Amino acid sequence: MIRVIVVDDDPFVCASLETILNAQDDLEVVAKGTSGPEAVSLYEAHLPDVVLMDIQMVGGDGLSAAEQIIAAHADARVLFLTTFADDDYIVRALHLGAKGYLIKQNVTDIAPAVRAVAAGQNVLGDEVVGHISRTPETRVSTDGFAKLGLTEREIEVVELVAQGLDNHEIAAELFMGEGTVRNHISAILQKLQLKNRTQIAVMYYRMG
Repeated sequence: MIRVIVVDDDPFVCASLETILNAQDDLEVVAKGTSGPEAVSLYEAHLPDVVLMDIQMVGGDGLSAAEQIIAAHADARVLFLTTFADDDYIVRALHLGAKGYLIKQNVTDIAPAVRAVAAGQNVLGDEVVGHISRTPETRVSTDGFAKLGLTEREIEVVELVAQGLDNHEIAAELFMGEGTVRNHISAILQKLQLKNRTQIAVMYYRMG
C-alpha cells in the first residue's frame, strides 16, 4: 500500500483528492493538511511514501515546506499538484528536489503520477514541459552536463528534450536523422544513469 499525505488549503480539493486516491486498491491517504508548516509536521508524524501538495497556500507555501522536508529526509518524494504553471515555481520545485509537478486539470493523471513517484520516478505533466519550453528565461547552464561526460551534441539534445521536443522535431532542429537522435538519447540515458526522457528534463532544470 502506498501511503500518501495530501496538503491543500482548499478543503474541497483535499476531500476530493482523498476520495480519488482512496478509491485505488494500492493507495491510502494517511493524513491531510492545509498549509506548508502542517505538511512538515505531518511528514514527521507519518513518514509517508508520497506527499501530494499544492504550492500557494494561505498558511504557508508548499515550496518552503518541500525544501524543509527534503532537507531532513533526502529520500522524501514530493509531488506538486497545483493550478500554477509558473516557470519560476516549476524550476524552483525541480531544483529543490521535488519528484513531480502536475497541473490541476485531468484527475485521471493523479493516481498514476503518485504510483510513479512512489516507485522513484520523476513526473512532469505535458503542459508543464510545454510551459517551460515557451519561457526563454528558464534556459539553464549546461556546464554540469559537460562535466558528466556529455558531448556538445548530446547537450544540445538534452536541451531540446527538456523543451518537450520529440525525436522528429529534434532531428529537424539539429539537422540529423531520427535514428541518430535515438542513439544520442540512449547514450545520454546511459551516461547520466537515467531511465527516460522525463528524467532528462527534470535533471536539466535541477542543474540550472
